[in-house]
Amino acid sequence: MSITNTDIARWNSQALGEIVANDAGRPILFTNARILTMDPLIGTMTGADILFVGSLIVAVGPSLFTAAEDDNAIVVDATGMTVVPAVVDAVALAGGRGERAQYVATLTPGNASDLLVVPEELAADVPSALAVLMSRPDQVRALIAAGRPVLWAGSDAPGRATAPAPGVPASPDLTGSPRVGVWIDQDDFLHQELTADGRYDETRGGRPHAYQGRYWIDGDRIDYLDDLGFWAVGYFRGDELHHVGYVMHLG
Repeated sequence: MSITNTDIARWNSQALGEIVANDAGRPILFTNARILTMDPLIGTMTGADILFVGSLIVAVGPSLFTAAEDDNAIVVDATGMTVVPAVVDAVALAGGRGERAQYVATLTPGNASDLLVVPEELAADVPSALAVLMSRPDQVRALIAAGRPVLWAGSDAPGRATAPAPGVPASPDLTGSPRVGVWIDQDDFLHQELTADGRYDETRGGRPHAYQGRYWIDGDRIDYLDDLGFWAVGYFRGDELHHVGYVMHLG
């Protein structure tokens, strides 16, 4: 029996509605699937389940259904489906990771709930599953990022995240931001001034205007675009600014 577009569109539609409306932190269980975890310890499981809460996977393997019912989980019947990591470690695929702890993206408890669900007949392995996502997205049953649906039953999921517009954004107005000011490292070598108009100006070893350019803050991350054309990054950690080995405090 062939599967029609209408059949795909109906795939676990009730579960999707529950997931989209899930503001109470209910666990989500994909059950009875073939799971290619990419974890060298766990390997591939058939007729298995993957359980996640929010952005984290909490369990992988058979016989999770009863525990999921106890916790009022949202259940997605993934019979006939293959589940693979949505974020793929290409080095691991090529056999280039020497230790399990070095694997970047696996469907392992404690890792991010980023997963891709496609029909088993289209996914002999992880690369072929990814090929379905790239070339036949209408066949994708689910693409989950940090526990939230991006694609579902061949279409965009309601309320899905969308990529930021390409290109360099306008400089922000950071008037009143507590991160505006002059940041100085402990050796008094690097002075980095962040101004409210989204510009930075570095003094290095007493040499003024060593680097100048624009910056953007996204959460605890700061991206720099120097006037010379290169990009750099830093991170705010509490009252510290970490940038290319320097640790700075507001002067």
